[in-house]
Amino acid sequence: MSSELATQSSSSELIVDATGVGKCYHVYERPSHRLLQGLTGGHRRYYQEFWALRGADLHLARGETVGLIGRNGSGKSTFLQMIAGTLTPTEGSIAVKGRVAALLELGSGFNADFTGRENVYLNAAILGLSKAEVDESLDRILGFADIGAFIDQPIRNYSSGMVVRLAFAVQAQVNPQLLIVDEALSVGDAKFQAKCFARLSQLKEDGASILLVSHSADQIVQHCDRALLIDGGRVQQTGKPKHVVNAYYNLLFGTNDSSSAVGSGQTEEAALLQQKAFSGAQQGYEQRANYNPHEFRWGDGAARIVDFDLRSPTTLYPAVIESGTDLTLALRIHFERDVHRPILGVTVKNAEGVVAYGTNTEYQPLPDFTQAGRAGTSVDVQVAFRCALADGDYFISVGLASRGEEDVVPHDRRYDSIHIKVMQARFFGFSDLGMQLSLPVEAGLP
Repeated sequence: MSSELATQSSSSELIVDATGVGKCYHVYERPSHRLLQGLTGGHRRYYQEFWALRGADLHLARGETVGLIGRNGSGKSTFLQMIAGTLTPTEGSIAVKGRVAALLELGSGFNADFTGRENVYLNAAILGLSKAEVDESLDRILGFADIGAFIDQPIRNYSSGMVVRLAFAVQAQVNPQLLIVDEALSVGDAKFQAKCFARLSQLKEDGASILLVSHSADQIVQHCDRALLIDGGRVQQTGKPKHVVNAYYNLLFGTNDSSSAVGSGQTEEAALLQQKAFSGAQQGYEQRANYNPHEFRWGDGAARIVDFDLRSPTTLYPAVIESGTDLTLALRIHFERDVHRPILGVTVKNAEGVVAYGTNTEYQPLPDFTQAGRAGTSVDVQVAFRCALADGDYFISVGLASRGEEDVVPHDRRYDSIHIKVMQARFFGFSDLGMQLSLPVEAGLP
């Protein structure tokens, strides 16, 4: 962990202090080997070691929300189970303060033969609440779960979404000092997810700490103060959510070389050197006034976005614009190798990494562009838009890919590579929807 992050965590009370945590499982080739291992008293090893997690550190301060992101099987759930106390670490130390509420596996802590109401009392008792405390909170719990008459039915009759509604209602309404959520909200509908995240925000304001595992990069960026990228049983990167999410995308879609660079915990200077190596020599893109030298770039190099032109009606490469200004972005793409049916994408994000808008040539087909892609040729593409955003700093990400037999193949993705500052917005919120207030009401009311 960087000194900055260490200072941040140590400056306030630690709710979770985990150092060098690891979990090892013994894998036996045959069932008989397990028996032989017990009979020999450990004098001979009949198993192979599998480390689901090793050398993991996490220092979570009071009131802090940390997101864990990574591929399936990377060790995220193992780490959370050890923090929650449902799994014993093989090595390292974990200290947790206060009441812990954990949403781990779907339906954990519930008895399928009990009714929802009975399971509320059962689950709350596991969390250490007395019957009197549950009685006091029962109306809030049932109101949050909002499953109606099903509350008095056995939960074996519930859908997965109903189980999550009830489980989250119990865990979030008991005012825990630490709330752990492991992908449980992914089965809820959009309305319930919004209610859950509103409750998470309230818990955070009340001083609760939150550990959130999600495959949704937007959730990690929007709701977390820090993030951890876990891959191959190791914490590969810790830092600002948008930087960690970029590294996660690199693991998913990047080349082997760039993936190993993330795994080695590369510094900012190393990332810049890698970017220059990718580009070969300084090209027009890097020379433009709005260029962000801290962009996150990866791809296989079959095609490159080598230059851009950004202008408003009055200014070429404007550093600051008024909200509502019309902008035109032109991109030059050079094909190093033949690329079949290229796809160009453009995304605008705020400084925290929350996506304001994005589109691509699959949403807006450009027949002439999709027929391009011959090695040694270049093509220019223009993007026009009204920048009706709130005051703040924004970054434009551009990417060039193609659709392979099974998945999208990234050729050149330049995340957060173009910077623009927006000022003088005459609205509040994220973007201007063009609402008009008027009198009288033309349509009339019933």
